[in-house]
Amino acid sequence: MKDWLKKSIVTLCTLFAMHSWAEKPFYVGADLSYVNEMEDCGATYYDKGKKQDPFVLFAKKSADIVRVRLWHDADWTKYSDLADVSKTLQRAKENKMKTLLDFHYSDTWTDPEKQFIPKAWAHITDTNELARALYDYTTATLAALDAKNLLPDMVQIGNETNIEILQQEKSIVHGIPNWQRNAALLNSGIKAVRDYSKKSNKPIQIVLHIAQPENALWWFKQASEHGVSDYDIIGLSYYPQWSTYKLPELPDAIKELKNTYHKDVMIVETAYPWTLENFDKAGNVLDKKAVQPEYPASAKGQLLYLLTLTQLVKASGGLGVIYWEPAWVSTRCKTLWGKGSHWENASFFDATRHNNALPAFLFFAADYTE
Repeated sequence: MKDWLKKSIVTLCTLFAMHSWAEKPFYVGADLSYVNEMEDCGATYYDKGKKQDPFVLFAKKSADIVRVRLWHDADWTKYSDLADVSKTLQRAKENKMKTLLDFHYSDTWTDPEKQFIPKAWAHITDTNELARALYDYTTATLAALDAKNLLPDMVQIGNETNIEILQQEKSIVHGIPNWQRNAALLNSGIKAVRDYSKKSNKPIQIVLHIAQPENALWWFKQASEHGVSDYDIIGLSYYPQWSTYKLPELPDAIKELKNTYHKDVMIVETAYPWTLENFDKAGNVLDKKAVQPEYPASAKGQLLYLLTLTQLVKASGGLGVIYWEPAWVSTRCKTLWGKGSHWENASFFDATRHNNALPAFLFFAADYTE
């Protein structure tokens, strides 16, 4: 290993000892939506050669928040429905971790390229009627979870909603949203959470989520101009592979968003590869284009990226960092695109050592300075 990398990690790990919770909470966590499926597919997780329950392991390593996605009616999988989400929330809460529920408002993945309306709502063309359906669904979901004592601490109204939400699959429109429609739909979801929180007398923070900081700057400006303002947290995806912002520039965007809209700012998705090797037939999403010069695609490079990113987020007044799908390891199961995992090279488990925990887990327990 290069001397500079060794010295950088030693320096950062020395600075980052253990969390101090006397100050305002700073969250470090993981999206663990895939865990139930991975275990059903035969995945096992280890730490120093000992088999681990992944939720116990993440909590033991000081992760304090779990994010989980919810699809409306994904008939192509039995996961990420309400039953599966309930199981994930239960496991997270049993291990004393906070929870963030990510409503995709779709039957499949949503992201900056696609925001497909659930098939159950596809016939609805009137915006007010669609907003009511969204409101009722959000409310019913929260009520069902609350009945099981699984109400999330945070709720995300849509996932990477850079483009207009709830679009027809055959006529997807990219670019600037139709804000009259988009604002009505987003505000309906927001109102459902606010109303349920008030009715249940249980606090729920609301997150709006945009992919990449450069997009958040224009998106939240337009959202504010069109009356979308009753939320608590600006959630960002930050993947260097797809962002025009280099890592040292990220604090500028966080500070601008925080100071302009007076909201907390949180990285709700990020990831970095620990190798460029592919261990199955499912192509990896994070390839050589994801690798930054300062952070090699190695176990220690992955850790250094996370330590550096999280320190920058904390120092710029951010609320926390959530890693996307660190437990999505390679198994016999299939995705929509292949057999295996598209993310095992960015997981927190070493595929060359029977899924033993990687050094990346150290980022949870570090003490980041303001």
